[in-house]
Amino acid sequence: MAYVRTILTDNHPTLRRVAKRVERSEIADPLFQQLIDDMFATMYAAPGIGLAAPQIDVGKRLFVVDLQDDDHGPYEVINPRFTVTEGEVTSIEGCLSVPGFIGDVQRFERVVCVGLDRHGQKISLEGSGLFGRCLQHEMDHLNGVLYTDKAQNVRPAATDEEREAAEEAMLEGRGVAAEGDERREAALS
Repeated sequence: MAYVRTILTDNHPTLRRVAKRVERSEIADPLFQQLIDDMFATMYAAPGIGLAAPQIDVGKRLFVVDLQDDDHGPYEVINPRFTVTEGEVTSIEGCLSVPGFIGDVQRFERVVCVGLDRHGQKISLEGSGLFGRCLQHEMDHLNGVLYTDKAQNVRPAATDEEREAAEEAMLEGRGVAAEGDERREAALS
């Protein structure tokens, strides 16, 4: 049975530590498999589309993502790393771990993330758009980095749209990725 765990906020020290590599021998351990199940349950309960282990006070190099569409998940990624990073895109982000604030973050436009799945098998995920930003946001959490470390113009959500976006981040467990008034997508944890 999967359990919903507490998501940490920005003043917690675990969010600022670099997560430790997962040993292959750990992956088959029932407690590690339970951790993966708990992370999915916590992400869905929020509801969110990505969650990194440090956000639930576990310093392991593991994140889960699921855009809940036909093409992007659910995926668990153990010991992830990027093999391709291309282009640049700037969007507004928020994060449940930094409630009530938003900022403008520059990210790679396209990434390829490799790692292991819950069975220890190699996986490769190519991401652009929302999925690419989600992969980068979760990878940052594994490196002890919050979006506020990279963001320009970090601010309390002030306009109706910004307040709505920040409220969604707090209440739904998602961050926000948007470009101007033209579009707003629920995005990152």
